[in-house]
Amino acid sequence: MTTRLDPSRNPVHSMRMRPFTAVLLALAAARCAPAQPVPRAATDASTQMVVVTTAGWDTVNAVLQRYERAGADQPWHAVGGAIPAAVGRTGVAWGDGLHPEPGAGPRKREGDGKAPAGIFALSSAFGYAGADEAAWVRMPYVQVDASIECVDDSRSRYYNRRVDRDTIAQPDWTSHEELRRPDHLYRWGVWVDHNSNPPRPMGGSCIFLHVWGGPGVATSGCTAMAEGDLRAVLAWLDPRARPVLVQLPRAEYASLRAAWDLP
Repeated sequence: MTTRLDPSRNPVHSMRMRPFTAVLLALAAARCAPAQPVPRAATDASTQMVVVTTAGWDTVNAVLQRYERAGADQPWHAVGGAIPAAVGRTGVAWGDGLHPEPGAGPRKREGDGKAPAGIFALSSAFGYAGADEAAWVRMPYVQVDASIECVDDSRSRYYNRRVDRDTIAQPDWTSHEELRRPDHLYRWGVWVDHNSNPPRPMGGSCIFLHVWGGPGVATSGCTAMAEGDLRAVLAWLDPRARPVLVQLPRAEYASLRAAWDLP
């Protein structure tokens, strides 16, 4: 955060000072000012992290690893083994999440077939099971049926929102993602808070962790894995731990690891 100086207390702003003296004092103040801290992503409050890495920006195959820690100042520890995963059909691109403004690399857009890169809160879960069958899920859980949709029409006021169509008098979207699919890829899912606060038009929508179609089978922009692996992740996620997803190509992960306090 940039320190703002009070003009009334800063001699550089005094009209009685000669310009050359003012410049010297300004330079001295700049030399004495404390160095600004390296920007850190909003992971300080999180004690659970799902890390997904790929070989590059355009890679489909990924590796997922869970981490947890006892507190904000404690070290991260791996939980379980590495999990094979798959991302978007065209790889990954910087999304909108908890991370600072990204540097070099592609930026996610609606329909680009890329999964979002960055840091994102994991806020809720959904699936086909009723509340009793999903009692083992600790995240806020929504049972989906044929009327539950995720709006991917950027012109809609419901863009990137999960909605119950039956409760909306005048739906204003022409495109959506059905959350009750016949192929059961959304039998279990975790909502990824990408492009959420507020949604950026055409910034990308409807991003989940969900069941994959098979090893190496790409998604439209989500992160997918075998159903058994997803259930293990879902059973582990605890909303009290403020879990986050960190998803990056490996080179970017390595370069940001210290600044973002990553495992």
